[in-house]
Amino acid sequence: MSGRIGLLLADDQALVRGALSALLGLESDLEVVAEVGSGDAVVPAVLEHRPDVALLDVEMPGLDGISATAAVTRAAPRTRVLIVTTFGRPGYLRRALQAGASGFVVKDTPAAQLADAVRRVHAGLRVVDPHLATDSLLAGESPLTQRETEVLRAARDGSSVAAIAAKLFLSEGTVRNHLSAAIGKTGAANRTEAVLTAEGNGWL
Repeated sequence: MSGRIGLLLADDQALVRGALSALLGLESDLEVVAEVGSGDAVVPAVLEHRPDVALLDVEMPGLDGISATAAVTRAAPRTRVLIVTTFGRPGYLRRALQAGASGFVVKDTPAAQLADAVRRVHAGLRVVDPHLATDSLLAGESPLTQRETEVLRAARDGSSVAAIAAKLFLSEGTVRNHLSAAIGKTGAANRTEAVLTAEGNGWL
């Protein structure tokens, strides 16, 4: 890799990938070695190309960026992960760091700052958007239990209680109880509002 920092770019939007590749490719010490358009393709590409740093979006088809981060951390611990996303949600930041990400920045970060973030992550440092770090502290940990989180995720597409129960192998009464608890904990008026609140804080 001729002494340069090898990069993998993962984003489901080809235009975004192309722009990132073009911008980072202008840096003499950075080299894009692979690009993928889904979370499922991240680990195979990492194992094939052995990038130094993987730049992952959060919301992608297949595995989301946070799940992909955990998978990369397990499969190729020498590859560091930098999340580069449009969705600057406090809960996403916390979950990404827990999954093993070394950095978290938003897509409107200026090119020079993004390149610097890549270098710092490669050097073993942690890079976090300062505004998100503050918001993350203010938002706090998710108040939802693991099961409440699963039930709310299943309710995102408007599925009926019966459909959610079948999907999660729970009784309808149990699903109603978890939905009720989640609505209360998020301060929402109904389950749709609970989903929106939980998504806004990056808890789902």
